[in-house]
Amino acid sequence: MIRALGLGILFAASLASSILAQAMPKLDLHEGDFTISNFKFASGETLPQLRMHYTTLGKPARDARGRVTNAVLILHGTGGDGHQFLLPRFAGVLFRPSGLLDPAHMYIILPDDIGHGKSSKPSDGLRTHFPHYRYADMVAAEHALVVQGLKVDHLRLVMGTSMGCMHSFMWGESYPDFMDALMPLACLPVPIVGRNRLWRAMIADAIREDPAWDGGDYKTEPTEALRTAANILLIAGSAPLPMQSSLATRDAVDKYLGEVQAHEMKVLDANDILYAFESSEDYDPSGELGRIAAPMIWINSADDFINPPELGIAEREVTKIRNGRFVLIPASTDTHGHGTHTWAVIWQSHLADLLKETARQQQ
Repeated sequence: MIRALGLGILFAASLASSILAQAMPKLDLHEGDFTISNFKFASGETLPQLRMHYTTLGKPARDARGRVTNAVLILHGTGGDGHQFLLPRFAGVLFRPSGLLDPAHMYIILPDDIGHGKSSKPSDGLRTHFPHYRYADMVAAEHALVVQGLKVDHLRLVMGTSMGCMHSFMWGESYPDFMDALMPLACLPVPIVGRNRLWRAMIADAIREDPAWDGGDYKTEPTEALRTAANILLIAGSAPLPMQSSLATRDAVDKYLGEVQAHEMKVLDANDILYAFESSEDYDPSGELGRIAAPMIWINSADDFINPPELGIAEREVTKIRNGRFVLIPASTDTHGHGTHTWAVIWQSHLADLLKETARQQQ
């Protein structure tokens, strides 16, 4: 069922742990934590110790000057973590022997962003006393992890999905000479407004207005708020064509909805969700897209509820990017809505083109 429907935003992350056991033994993984002391957030708040968890595959290679030549940074979406890229639909296509990102040749870096996975987050104990992080803080922490924590001074590729897609645009603007190539998947480089802002605000309002939230100091999770969040996220990450065939009866729909809700109620934390969805409030790379120097292939899918193609935004904004190309994947029974970003078989040919193009530029 999940294969047919694709993955929602938070659902992708929570499902990863259950599938991870079958994906991880095939890969030589290293996991660790990098602690940033006295990390100052854009809000002016400070965290004495910010923990950035990460997973890596492969080893860094250096050229004659000592510069790293094979590092690939892959950035996850809202509510996810680096482990989501170890799923067969991604790792089984790209990280396999002779795959485009084979760890025998590439050094793969998979961070858990602030507020996500095993990195510092509100549910660790601070709850609503945790600093109110924004995308700029997350990108700064990613950069610190890469440069200070992992001692990587150059990236062969930066790619990201959903929120990670948006972070990819920010990397290209903030550190234009730091990477050879960029591949953002499933986002738009403009402020989050319109329907995209609306459904996010619905989730935040549901949490804050649930009496059980108790200002973030709840003893047990506010279940009605979490149910609302799970329902909205399910729609946001849905794909209409495969869903129509996979949920062909009323009983099938009811059974699937119950399974999703039951699963999500076990794994979601209200404060973590609230912080994660409000972290996008500072996002707007549209005015600095001309700073992006690295060649970019930017990919969205036509059945993406979160980034609907009829807005025409991508076609307009890509003209501001010197070496940028936009690809819209047509909707079909093989696409997975917003979650198409994680099904590498659908778009890997474009990644192959990007790597080939930028390999020539390195020579």
